[in-house]
Amino acid sequence: QVQFVESGGGLVQPGGSLRLSCAASGFRITGYTMSWYRQFSPLTRHELLAGIAPDGTPIYEDSVKGRSTISRDIAKNTVSLQLDNLKPEDSAVYYCNRQFAYAPWGQGTQVNVSA
Repeated sequence: QVQFVESGGGLVQPGGSLRLSCAASGFRITGYTMSWYRQFSPLTRHELLAGIAPDGTPIYEDSVKGRSTISRDIAKNTVSLQLDNLKPEDSAVYYCNRQFAYAPWGQGTQVNVSA
């Protein structure tokens, strides 16, 4: 059974940093482009932020380019997203998933950026 468990969110001041982690199970992350998304409310779509291809190549959307780093730990089957210089508009629930072979979403991890 494919599952994602996201963690690492929290309350941070503007300009701060967080490292989000996604533990994947039921498959090997090296077989897929693994990506991070965020959702501002249950009524909005999941916005793609960054991905890491099977060969390890990172891909970033403009919204986080230059202030984020995606990485993976193959042995642990986890994918991480380092977010720097956080802004209030980054406040959202963050999720991971397989970009081209979606599985049911995990519970996500809440990020709140506020002074």
